[in-house]
Amino acid sequence: MPVKINRFRNLGAKLLIFFAVLGPGLITANVDNDAGGIYTYSVAGAKYGFSLLWTLIPITIALIIVQEMVARMGVVTGKGLADLIREEYGFRTTFILMVLLIICNFGNTVSEFAGLASGTSVFNMSRFVAVPLGAIFVWLLVVKGSYRYVEKVFMAACVIYLAYPVSCFLAHPDWTSSLVSTVKPSFQFSSGYFVMVIGLVGTTIAPWMQFYLQSAVVEKGVKLKDYFYSRLDVVVGCIMTDVVAFFIIVACAATIYVTGHRDIKDAGDAAMALQPLAGHAASALFAVGLVNASLFSACILPLATAYYVCEGLGLESGINKSFNEAPAFYWLYTSLIFLGALAVVLLSEDQQVPVILLSQVANGILLPFVVIFMLQLTNREDLMGPYKNGRVFNIIAWTTCIVMIILTAMLAITSLMPGKLPG
Repeated sequence: MPVKINRFRNLGAKLLIFFAVLGPGLITANVDNDAGGIYTYSVAGAKYGFSLLWTLIPITIALIIVQEMVARMGVVTGKGLADLIREEYGFRTTFILMVLLIICNFGNTVSEFAGLASGTSVFNMSRFVAVPLGAIFVWLLVVKGSYRYVEKVFMAACVIYLAYPVSCFLAHPDWTSSLVSTVKPSFQFSSGYFVMVIGLVGTTIAPWMQFYLQSAVVEKGVKLKDYFYSRLDVVVGCIMTDVVAFFIIVACAATIYVTGHRDIKDAGDAAMALQPLAGHAASALFAVGLVNASLFSACILPLATAYYVCEGLGLESGINKSFNEAPAFYWLYTSLIFLGALAVVLLSEDQQVPVILLSQVANGILLPFVVIFMLQLTNREDLMGPYKNGRVFNIIAWTTCIVMIILTAMLAITSLMPGKLPG
């Protein structure tokens, strides 16, 4: 009996540590399912049915590898990625990276508020009301809340992603075909299909994620002895985000694809298209998921930008600091939210496209550089000690990075071709 009691106590202690560490990995990965991501997954299901589900397995593996590296660096060094790049590669390199990241994330923030407008339109709410209210909410949440409070709200937002599995079940898809397509790769030799594959990779692994995750791990204060649980947090988050992607693709394949009318202009269109075949509940749940994802990402993306720009420039940053203690951090956060929301309120959808397009191209150009910096840093014995990358991990990581570099470079190129970009 005492042995069993001790086992239960040990298990309970481990669970408590895990839940204490849980957060940065789960939040970062789930923000990846933002308005642009949901649109991309919706188009994948609407245009190609189940045939692109197989890509989610290698994408998940790549995401886990990349996210694990930055989480490990944060725990071992106690510094953010922008901090390390500035220290190791100089201010000029860091400044150029920061400018590109601001451009990327401004366009991404515009797309989040556009997603909010699209999702609330399903409930007949004007963007002139929804977007300002959303901007005020996300600003107050971060500026007035502590790190622990904000993290709890973000964790609650992760739970709302369950709307997509429920919506998918209401669509009554062919589960056998969808599961077979997930484990059995199939190819269509067409430019549209290839661009869609690139889009799925590009929407899942973004530069801002690496900076935000490492900063969040550092601010949470995860200790080296608890790194196992932080790694588990990353793995759970990466798997969860692509499970959600699976259900979005399957829901749209089971409804929109089978009708033959496969063109949707945004994720709100996908929600409306579910209604005739899956019912009003499925459509409403899909829209609720979109609104949640847009608000969630509209919080995180400007926050991530404020974190790494201030780190890179050696300025004070962090939610736990007051406005007076970290003015540059909060002013940058405020500016991105205000300007992003203003763009969606004042500009038509067609006028918003160039801003969003520029951010996608900048993402494609920037990601390879960020990944190479990460790999060089995680292989530094003087920096990482016994926690540097091992040989097997390096082989897998470099292979993943080479594929990512090729695909994201092609995504940047195809982004410049009107009508070719899937999301």
